[in-house]
Amino acid sequence: MKRVRAKKSLGQHFLIDLSVAQRIASTLDGFVGQPVLEVGPGMGVLTEFLLSKGHDLTVVELDRESVAYLEARFPTLGSRIIGADFLHLDLKKVYGDEKFCVIGNYPYNISSQIFFKVLDYKDQVTCCSGMLQREVAQRITAQPGSKTYGILSVLLQAWYDAEYLFTVYENVFNPPPKVKSGVIRLTRNKTTDLGCDEQLFKKVVKMAFGQRRKTLRNSLSGLISGEPTGLNEAFFRRRPEQLSVSEFVELTNVIAKSNPKAEETR
Repeated sequence: MKRVRAKKSLGQHFLIDLSVAQRIASTLDGFVGQPVLEVGPGMGVLTEFLLSKGHDLTVVELDRESVAYLEARFPTLGSRIIGADFLHLDLKKVYGDEKFCVIGNYPYNISSQIFFKVLDYKDQVTCCSGMLQREVAQRITAQPGSKTYGILSVLLQAWYDAEYLFTVYENVFNPPPKVKSGVIRLTRNKTTDLGCDEQLFKKVVKMAFGQRRKTLRNSLSGLISGEPTGLNEAFFRRRPEQLSVSEFVELTNVIAKSNPKAEETR
């Protein structure tokens, strides 16, 4: 079969090291039996290992050339090769209310958007793993106090246990990217309710990190009304990267209580 031409507009860098592909596929070894959705399979280097491990696999691929290649290489997948944009795919139409896993060698240019979409299906996605640009992988798995700790860190770690597994170097791709990659795994935690208004929580996190060099008092001035009770002034002199997920929850509740209109403007 003719190889698929990597398209810069789609952020395609095809993995050619089979040992790396096998390691990525192994990140879902604890989830055999659950349906798996692979995002952006390209020429199927990861697909092959996922199938060999017995996963109930569906793949979604935007590139028409790749879809044709996959159909020829994996005829048994049949209708489970979906030619569509993952970011616009209604996953309820694919899985209904069933729980499933997500995996992929994610395009660098949309990797953050992919994980925000996973959040939309957090009650169904039990595990999300795969490879993405190392800086984004480090951001997702960063802990409070780190310079890379940010919006993605807090919003994802509110619902998932995040692990940075290993680094992948440029020479194992065709064409080689200009950056290193990182492989991560997100495993759904036991949280079913944050204990605060979820939409206001997102707003607080995004506003705080939107001006991350400022103190919370300044970055959240549009939400803080008067002198909020429940947290002392020293708390509001902190910067967002110093707060854990639970502290952001606490902050959200204080803002909601002291400024009821904050929920109306979320």
